[in-house]
Amino acid sequence: MQQIVFLDSDTLDTGINLRRPDFPHHWQSYPETKPEQVVERLRCASIAIINKVRIGADELAQLPELRLIALAATGSDNLDLEACRAANVAVCNIRNYSGPSVPEHAMALMLALSRNLFAWRQSLQEGRWQQSGQFCFFDHPIMDLHGKRLGIIGKGTLGQALGQRAGAIGMEVFYAQSQVGAPGDEDRLPLESLLQSSDVISLHCPLTPYTRHLIGERELAMMKPGALLINVGRGGLVDEQALLEALGNGRLGGAGFDVASVEPPPPDHPLMQALRYPNFILTPHVAWASEESMQRLADQLIDKINAFALGRRQHRLAPPQPQGGQQQKPQQHATRRALFQQTVKPGHTRQQAGHPPRGQPPGRQGHPQRISAQRPAAVRSPIRFHAASRPASA
Repeated sequence: MQQIVFLDSDTLDTGINLRRPDFPHHWQSYPETKPEQVVERLRCASIAIINKVRIGADELAQLPELRLIALAATGSDNLDLEACRAANVAVCNIRNYSGPSVPEHAMALMLALSRNLFAWRQSLQEGRWQQSGQFCFFDHPIMDLHGKRLGIIGKGTLGQALGQRAGAIGMEVFYAQSQVGAPGDEDRLPLESLLQSSDVISLHCPLTPYTRHLIGERELAMMKPGALLINVGRGGLVDEQALLEALGNGRLGGAGFDVASVEPPPPDHPLMQALRYPNFILTPHVAWASEESMQRLADQLIDKINAFALGRRQHRLAPPQPQGGQQQKPQQHATRRALFQQTVKPGHTRQQAGHPPRGQPPGRQGHPQRISAQRPAAVRSPIRFHAASRPASA
């Protein structure tokens, strides 16, 4: 009988219907699991369900019965996928479940910031309407999104869904040019040009060795004065201390974040400090968490486990090695291909594309003055944003 253990079930709302798999099994669920509890709780498990719990080579070496790790999420940065392959443990993830929820959340942040809703609310709480003596007052600027340029970094399912919604209200939509994008794509711009010409920048790319701190002090300075920055992707994509400073000096028009580099962030975290500004909005990683999206995730999770039990491959990130121990290399980048529908152009090095290596995992693109020697030479990313000499602003 299969032993199934869900290590962090509190990452799903209790109101969601998480049905049980179709085959005989024993189910054990824990609301949360600390790092030192992982091995003990998975000791007899053949299938582990996790969302944010970390599992690496050390844990896998002590779990000989484990055959499948089912991620109750899309992102897999909490797993050592190479160690899973070496240990012959399959990994599957959830895909395309939050298609409406995440772009709608991004649009909500854009609208709230462009209309300065939180600043107006604060003024009302302070009695400004009564003090004004008029039917209205003009303490805070309001910006129409119609006719403005939205720059989206990441042209996957969610990035394109946001682009469609933004286009519907009259925004001009462009995407960051990636190394593997078609040269004739009229809706793509080099990253620097996109930053310099957009009224709103929204991040929808994964956290990789190239995209950590993709938006830092240099990139924030490139953005148009008064521009908005939206991040419903991953916390490490933005240098949060640099963001705090940009909000403090008034150059950035506002920022809306649903993610942080540390979750939950401690009270002294830059994003928590940024909450003192009315033009900064932070939500607790819930852009994906509409009731409909959570139910789709739960249904897909069990579907993947059922498929594994039947010997079918669905959304595999780390397939087990075939008999004889020969590793299946063609699937090495399956996850990133699925997320971005892109692959690395053969023979095209980062340096040839004008993007020096970045050392911190996971990293950034196109900044010659910030080269680090710490990045392993073998690591390659399927998404690389083209930098360019400083173009004229659109």
